[in-house]
Amino acid sequence: MKILVINCGSSSLKYQVIDSESEQVLCKGLCERIGIDGRIVYQKAGLDKEITDIAMPTHKEAVAAVIDAITNASTGALKSLDEIDAVGHRVVHGGEKFAASALITDEMIKVVEECNDLAPLHNPANIIGINACRELMPGKPQVGVFDTAFHQTMPKEAYMYAVPYKYYEQYGVRRYGFHGTSHSYVSKRVCEFANADINNSKIIVCHIGNGASCCAVLNGKSVDTSMGLSPLEGLVMGTRSGDIDPSAVEFMAKKDGLDFAGVMNVLNKESGALGVSGISSDFRDLIAASAEGNERAKLAMDMIAYRIAKYVGAYAAAMNGVDMICFTAGLGENNAGLRQAVCDHLGFMGVELDASRNDGPSEDKLISADSSKVKVYVIPTNEEVMIARDTAAIVSAK
Repeated sequence: MKILVINCGSSSLKYQVIDSESEQVLCKGLCERIGIDGRIVYQKAGLDKEITDIAMPTHKEAVAAVIDAITNASTGALKSLDEIDAVGHRVVHGGEKFAASALITDEMIKVVEECNDLAPLHNPANIIGINACRELMPGKPQVGVFDTAFHQTMPKEAYMYAVPYKYYEQYGVRRYGFHGTSHSYVSKRVCEFANADINNSKIIVCHIGNGASCCAVLNGKSVDTSMGLSPLEGLVMGTRSGDIDPSAVEFMAKKDGLDFAGVMNVLNKESGALGVSGISSDFRDLIAASAEGNERAKLAMDMIAYRIAKYVGAYAAAMNGVDMICFTAGLGENNAGLRQAVCDHLGFMGVELDASRNDGPSEDKLISADSSKVKVYVIPTNEEVMIARDTAAIVSAK
């Protein structure tokens, strides 16, 4: 089954065509500057990227450009659109309504729209992409795969905030978690790689990129995760503060004369590694500056590692133990120094890294020493494959 995977943002659209049986990526690309001028990047497997400027006043034109690219007579991965069996869409927030991926219907879109207040920057854009695909590919099954769905197995004591209960009952104020497709993929993949039984496992997944979260996965199910009502809670990230005392937020707002929108902008876009270092939210810049002796860049990296280690320790307690720790996403997959810094805090758990295993390319690999009581792995994430898997399974069961 050939699945078109769509990840739609407010002014961009990422796409891949995946053979769900072999899980081979047939082509991939990106539409950007939608609503401004428009550009599509397209790459068929084994060939160089093609970059074309094309007018994209709306997402409908972007989807049309994707269809033209993937069915192009010379470099298209498909002969015609008939080869696409279904479309899988990343949808950021499903609230409590969706504990699994679901076939997209008019009623389902209405339910997703009800979650717009919980993800005002993401859900409306996701719905725009869905509607564009439904219009241009009528009759093609469309499936929504939710970032939040994997975490719907969290127990109530893990997802509730200790605020008046009416805020949960009336407005859905609770912890939802994100990066669910990544945490789901990595926890399953590490069990395949390690020949372990996922139904008898305690796994902590550390998805560390510009956005970052940890997840406690007990017997294949999420039981806690570091992001909350929004992606702001939890780890120190590229531009997000992560955990912070709300009184500190009030204090900063008063000192700088910020309204609520202003202080939230600081916490979401001016904080994290960027705010601490004063240099960049790009970890490559921070690593280079730290190596050159920049103390604030080093502090930012130390804070990131320390916060991850604290969550790993907390989640080991939540699951009453841990068998495997997995690093994934851009920084988690590619920075041996960060992985070492995190694991240096975990000696009390019997974690020992093997320096030679920890170095090298980003690939599925064991990086802990043979003597380590907890196995540590690098498992490159593949959210698009997870979306393709879920889409194929739902369409096949229809």
